[in-house]
Amino acid sequence: MADVGVEKSHEIVEKLKASLPSNASEEEIKQALQSYLISTLSATDRSLKVQPDNAGAIIMVGVNGSGKTTSAGKLAKYFKDQGKDVVLAACDTFRPAAGEQLEIWAQKEGVKIARGKMGQDPASIAFSAASELGPNSLLIVDTAGRLQTKQNLLDELSKIRRVVEKKVRIDESLLVLDATFGQNALSQAKIFSQALPLTGIILTKLDGSCKGGVVLAVEEEFGVPVKMVGVGEGESDLRPFNPEAFAKGLTQ
Repeated sequence: MADVGVEKSHEIVEKLKASLPSNASEEEIKQALQSYLISTLSATDRSLKVQPDNAGAIIMVGVNGSGKTTSAGKLAKYFKDQGKDVVLAACDTFRPAAGEQLEIWAQKEGVKIARGKMGQDPASIAFSAASELGPNSLLIVDTAGRLQTKQNLLDELSKIRRVVEKKVRIDESLLVLDATFGQNALSQAKIFSQALPLTGIILTKLDGSCKGGVVLAVEEEFGVPVKMVGVGEGESDLRPFNPEAFAKGLTQ
């Protein structure tokens, strides 16, 4: 529970104290904690709100290194398998590897990709891609994550959102968080929520020793639910969030 954070951990401890006898065993405490977490996490709707028969868009945001581009590629597979005509938009035009990586994913999954030149206005790429969507299309927009120029990045993300909305409904704005980032995830959520209304979180790298407990605090503070989790390197290792599995992993 270490990465849950002091404040959230204290809140959980107080709730357990109120519901358990003073002589409760370690196993009873563990079971009560699991039950509390499962109950709390299961109360939230965590489904991705992508329309089955209409065009839509998902905007991916997050810092560099969070697994954002990889998650965009995995989402392409996830929705292509559900029958959507997926289009990837490579809107990180400041990092050459990002566009190349997304191109590899597009070829691998057999989906279309919109790319521009290095340094091109990312919003122009997103707008062009959104303008050409068919009725069953889903546009997945990969964006930059360079927090060194925070205000420029926030302005860029806001512009991408505005131009895409002119052409198609934005179904989801997903924040990609690395489970190993710990309490830094709170500051990241705060920053990106200034650029666009976040609708969900993708929690990556849950296959390691880190259990991603900080999302409990992120969910409570920002009201943004975890919707998908990355549990490995494979193309199918992005899965819907499972409260029971997450709670058990957090208390092991």
